Amino acid sequence: MFSNAAKAVFHLLAQSDTLRAVASRYGMRSRSSFARRFIAGETVEEAIAAARDIEARGLMQTLDYLGESVSSLAEADAATKDYLRVADAITQAGVIRNLSLKLTQLGLDVDRASAIDNLRKILERAQGFFVRIDMESSAYTDVTLNIVELLWQQGYRNIGVVLQADLYRTVADEERISALGARVRLVKGAYRESKAVAYQKKADVDAQFAALTRRLLERGHDPAIATHDIAMINVAREHAASLGLAKDAFEFQMLYGIRRNLQQMLVKDGYRVRVYVPFGRQWFPYFMRRLGERPANLMFVLRGLAADRG
Repeated sequence: MFSNAAKAVFHLLAQSDTLRAVASRYGMRSRSSFARRFIAGETVEEAIAAARDIEARGLMQTLDYLGESVSSLAEADAATKDYLRVADAITQAGVIRNLSLKLTQLGLDVDRASAIDNLRKILERAQGFFVRIDMESSAYTDVTLNIVELLWQQGYRNIGVVLQADLYRTVADEERISALGARVRLVKGAYRESKAVAYQKKADVDAQFAALTRRLLERGHDPAIATHDIAMINVAREHAASLGLAKDAFEFQMLYGIRRNLQQMLVKDGYRVRVYVPFGRQWFPYFMRRLGERPANLMFVLRGLAADRG
């Protein structure tokens, strides 16, 4: 894991129009281009092709049409219509019906009520789907959980949410969501957060992640343990075994293009593994966050960019 200072640099770079332009030119130029390691493509057809390949290898998948922080209701409406088309394409393709999305993509920063209405439209269209609401920075934690709780109480039971282990508050949030009955994806957290709200040291984040993993296995609802960290994976495996849980009572989740051998190893051992498959034209901010998480990701991309330019 990079330091918080390094992570902050990548978040700053994600806002660079110059870098975005360079990435747009080279990142998706061919199937061997550097960003293809982490992004399935720019179209839903490419994402569905990736989903088919994942499922053929015995894994599950969730598709995420990338986009964040729209600044107008027109943009939010367009993103909602895009998600409706994605849902239709998934249904027609016959792949696993699982979606991930962000509320700011649906207009949360513009108008809360409109974002909720847009989410309802997607949930209504996505019959037979499970829809995971991705968690964004800590500034959005309260409103995201409130919206999930509101829709759950209105009868939308095909939704779940992501919780971030680096935030101090997540112990209480896990209790709230587990009591509600909704499904949780537990992650370490990819956003730059201040020491006022989040642990800064890897050891502290790991300790909270491990504690939350145990709590979710004990009382969560089909919990998703999202990590590539073998130590954290072993925490889940060992605690599940101590509880007498079947290997399919929970699932591991990993990012597209990362630790693929580990994904296959876990499937071979009898565990459920779901791959988070991002796609879409607005892939650059997501891509930069992935680079900020692990030095190995950065070195892979630098080698790929050199090859693409060569």
